[in-house]
Amino acid sequence: MVLAMAGVWAGGALAADVKAAAVAPAKAQYWSASTGTVGVRWNRDLAADIGLTLGAPLARQGAIGPDDHEFFDLSSEGSLDFNVASGNLRDFVGGSLQALGGYVIESRVAGRIDLSNFRIVPRVGAASPTLDVVGADGQTWFYLDRVMYQLIDNNQRLALRTMDLRITPEMAKRIGHPEVADWAIADVLVTANVLRQGAMPEPRLSTRWHGLPVPGVPGATYEADLFMTTFNMQYTRCNGCTGAGGNGITVFTPSSTLRNNVNNGTFSAVVPGDPLGTSTARYAADIPWHTKFTGNFPPYNNDQHPYLIWNLYRFNADGSIDQIGRSGVKHAFLTINTSCIINPGNSHVLGLGCADVYSVGNNDSNNSLGPRSEIIPATNVWGRCGSIYDTNCDGLANATPNGSFDQRLTVRESQFSGPAHAGATYRFESWYLARQDINVLNSMASVRATFSRPSTVWVVGGNDQYRLGPVIDRWVDPAAPGPNAATTMVTTPEGNTKVAMRATNLGNGLWRYDYAAMNIDFSRPITEGAEPNLRVVRALGFDNFTVPVGAATVSNLVFSDGDLDSANDWMPAIRDGRLTWTAMNRGNALNWGTMFRFSFTSTQAPTAAAVTMHVAADNTREVLRFDNLLAPAPLARGAATTARAAR
Repeated sequence: MVLAMAGVWAGGALAADVKAAAVAPAKAQYWSASTGTVGVRWNRDLAADIGLTLGAPLARQGAIGPDDHEFFDLSSEGSLDFNVASGNLRDFVGGSLQALGGYVIESRVAGRIDLSNFRIVPRVGAASPTLDVVGADGQTWFYLDRVMYQLIDNNQRLALRTMDLRITPEMAKRIGHPEVADWAIADVLVTANVLRQGAMPEPRLSTRWHGLPVPGVPGATYEADLFMTTFNMQYTRCNGCTGAGGNGITVFTPSSTLRNNVNNGTFSAVVPGDPLGTSTARYAADIPWHTKFTGNFPPYNNDQHPYLIWNLYRFNADGSIDQIGRSGVKHAFLTINTSCIINPGNSHVLGLGCADVYSVGNNDSNNSLGPRSEIIPATNVWGRCGSIYDTNCDGLANATPNGSFDQRLTVRESQFSGPAHAGATYRFESWYLARQDINVLNSMASVRATFSRPSTVWVVGGNDQYRLGPVIDRWVDPAAPGPNAATTMVTTPEGNTKVAMRATNLGNGLWRYDYAAMNIDFSRPITEGAEPNLRVVRALGFDNFTVPVGAATVSNLVFSDGDLDSANDWMPAIRDGRLTWTAMNRGNALNWGTMFRFSFTSTQAPTAAAVTMHVAADNTREVLRFDNLLAPAPLARGAATTARAAR
């Protein structure tokens, strides 16, 4: 009893100290920076869509940057003034920077827009760090936000590592596309030399890694638990778009914001009002956030960093659901540590209660995106060796083969528009994945989306009805599944998988069954070597799905994997009263972050049952069993008989 009370008291005292520290903000230190370079990577596809022709860069430096930026020198006249607190840039307070060079943009509607020798001017007093981009005519046609910053080279240089260049409402109206107001159209970075600096705390080495003991609290350890707090989606580009029901390939990209768990002895919500919004970890761990290929660091002796993915779902008018778009993996590289309770003063450690954002432009970078197959999702381990970034496993980064549609969320116009999907609704889903995170479900969230095409671009509307957790839980809510619906999740050391289902009475003795199988982060990996030189040879999920149907007549079978390629569809067959869909090859296994749908009609009403999924591994009959579902028949364990073709 005494020990328990002492533990509670110690935790409460520590939490009180933290709250006191949060109330007294760190004193700001005023800095300034000048000269250096500014780099611009335009989304030229989007520019062309809205009638903008970018002229050749004026006075550009000779080499294109590794992330495809075009660089210009910054003038020595003028400086950017900013303040720093707890080792992080807080806001811009004055001054300006001027590029020696730039662009002349021609608009089909507005004529010439002169960005030669453009200036970058702080928007003083903005709610978050914002910079206006002022053209040669003195007008602000673009602005910069979602600033990710870092003081580098022993605090001698300010690095604005990525910023979204956004179209002002005035510019959007001028070029005849008011719908693109505030859209990101380029990624911008600045590296400037520090002229004046204030005091700077030494970056601390974390003592709060996952699994380490909490001082003064016997038996307590720090635990990692990262939250998605908000995101919104934007149209990025299209190949061959013609409008509703067309065959063009569109790309959509998120700006996603996260926050670390805020608990430090007491429980508080990170996302108030959401059932998943409060962590079960009493003491939040720091989370490593290192840029790939920068060295080996604690606590994993590698360049550990989080990853991002995003998906698109269609809720069909008949009550079924399809995942119709999915991205590759975005590799995170630093954190800006805003809104912290305890700021680590280190841009490669996400501290207690600290927030960070990855923007549209940065999430659309060829050299930050890779395939999901390189990640072991349950542990969030990356196989650097043999990856698209390190093909020869020498530990040195090589250029990726990515083009502007590779590793993006791509979806055909006909999958989210047109009469074929009348009555459908849509939701985007965005995830962060951090190593040893105790609850992957609160690291993901979804929003409602609508689509319209008032001109030559698709506009994402909605971006609302935010909720933590996977989209499958919005199709069948675990807390209130409704009649003839059920959902269950199986958790193993290899990851988490959900199956949800709905049965619909069609009348005349017919029932339609819809099953959605969501592989959250399950895989059976085959690897070579060890970190930091790990190679992921294979990290597959599942290669068949079985539901008991008994002796009932089964018809109208549907398999949906989110693409329009029938050649890779799983094939159905019935044996021993079980309907099984099987992958014809493992190139289309049900891998992590992916949802497939299996549907059919039956003459049998639903009864309590289970379904199974076979693990996509060699020489194994191992399946995962999902109980507490509904099907036309219970899951029997009879001997195998000759398979009969399913219709």
